[in-house]
Amino acid sequence: MSSEQLDTGSKIEVRTTADGSPTLYVPALDEHYHSRHGAAQESWHVFIEAGLRPLLAAGLGQTQPLQLLEVGLGTGLNALLTLETAQQAGAAVTYDGYETLPLPTAAVAALAPQWADSLRLRAAFTRLHAAPWNEALALTPLFSLTKRLAEVQAADLPASRYNLIYFDAFAPEKQPELWTEAIFAQLYAAAAPGAVLVSYCAQGQFRRNLRAAGWLTEKLPGPPGKREMTRARKPTAGSSADF
Repeated sequence: MSSEQLDTGSKIEVRTTADGSPTLYVPALDEHYHSRHGAAQESWHVFIEAGLRPLLAAGLGQTQPLQLLEVGLGTGLNALLTLETAQQAGAAVTYDGYETLPLPTAAVAALAPQWADSLRLRAAFTRLHAAPWNEALALTPLFSLTKRLAEVQAADLPASRYNLIYFDAFAPEKQPELWTEAIFAQLYAAAAPGAVLVSYCAQGQFRRNLRAAGWLTEKLPGPPGKREMTRARKPTAGSSADF
């Protein structure tokens, strides 16, 4: 995995992962934004294939927008892949992405030419990062993005709104305040019945906290380099206790 030190004053490095896609490394946290085994393939596997695609296949986004919440907007990779996938399905998406560490301008500039093969997605990447915080922006006629510069645990989330939650915070040992039962209870209240939550994390305490907050949990095979991931669902009336 190669790396490039950015002259940003914040000591963030661009690193190329095993599948050729880029990620960022934060030395102060000793943490990568994505898997070193492949940034793009991890996001596809966890968030698109296990989260978004099943909901699109069930018809969400056709008669009204699929409501999506991301905890950890980061580089915007999940949002871009969601935009691409939703466009292919002709689905509408309203995307709320929470972040507390906006990327330095130099990091955005370094990532932009590597991020997508198509000029359309490169343009979307640039618009995503140029968008003002806390204002809705239509990246396409069917995809509305609101970047929220705030801690999700302090947010006044709407009740029973979201159909899909991407939980993509830094690992529990790096951001323990985001992996608590209280956070997952807050997200449970904001989720619509039948909503799905997906995360790269498969830690036992994480799943126990989800279940304590009311979520039904499921282990799935993880992306390359990781044995398992987690998918959770908010039950609907009469649903079973298991997937």
